[in-house]
Amino acid sequence: MSDDHARFRLSGGALRTQLLMAAAAVGAIVALALSWVFSWQVEQEDPVLVAREQARQQAFHAPAGSCLTWSEPDAADARTISCAEPHLFEVVGVVDISDKFPQGAPSPDLKLWRQIAQEHCSEPAEKYLGTKLDPFGKLTVGLLRPPEAKWAEGDRQLRCGVQWAGPGGELQPLTGPAKEQDQSMVWEPGTCLALMGKTVGDPVDCAGPHSYEIVATLDLKDRFEDGWPNQDDQQTWLDVECNKAADKYTGDADLDKKGLILGWDVREQESWAVGSTKVNCKVGAALEDGSGLAVVKGSVKKAEKTTTPSKPAEPAESATKKSGESGSGG
Repeated sequence: MSDDHARFRLSGGALRTQLLMAAAAVGAIVALALSWVFSWQVEQEDPVLVAREQARQQAFHAPAGSCLTWSEPDAADARTISCAEPHLFEVVGVVDISDKFPQGAPSPDLKLWRQIAQEHCSEPAEKYLGTKLDPFGKLTVGLLRPPEAKWAEGDRQLRCGVQWAGPGGELQPLTGPAKEQDQSMVWEPGTCLALMGKTVGDPVDCAGPHSYEIVATLDLKDRFEDGWPNQDDQQTWLDVECNKAADKYTGDADLDKKGLILGWDVREQESWAVGSTKVNCKVGAALEDGSGLAVVKGSVKKAEKTTTPSKPAEPAESATKKSGESGSGG
């Protein structure tokens, strides 16, 4: 994953370019560590466990176009679901690596699994999507590998898929088929990303410690319709538009007084070529020595106004009756 570049507005109106060091996504181009032991003996009188194991095996053997999700860290509850629902993995193809890993070959370590995913799953993924993968985008390739017992028996079939790994490595839910996904690496406004050391992590509650808060999503194509703009031109436009968006999001808060800075993304030409034209505007804080991000607590979003509900209007029939009663006394 590339470093995340942004420009910030500082007190006095001075501008400088600040490097927001993004943690390399552990999940980017990663072989999912799904060691599913299919020989696990489930007591037949426990229908819940039986159904769960059947769903897991069905997920592992799902054909291209299938979407999978799970909630447990080891994916023990993996299952296939409709791609219209939030999911973590979409199968794009099946590959066999027995030519490079014959019977008796040791199972690859995680680093080699990542290399295998990149080498064997990138082409099926791009063929499935009908376009290239944005090298800086949110979609990355991953794979489902056989468990150790099956590997020892000679099973070398892998399920290649696409997924969205956050900067901290945690898979993020995707909604809708991968072919319909905008690959722009953007987060919804109101999202806060964790602080991992001096760098960026996965989404967290904005009330707690975080690195920065997303305040807007802008589309560069709204301004640059004739092709990829160089990053200086992007910066010039975003300097104006992100300030407008930040003022709206925060209710014209003075970020300088809060010790905060406004930043934004820029897009590489390779991203633009595959349609990734959206960027985030974000608020964070920098360490005094400029070596990374400082911790921020609490949201900068303006508080929603609350109003006391007015007394319900009186039914027309009741109002008419009162009016008649009043008139009869005159």
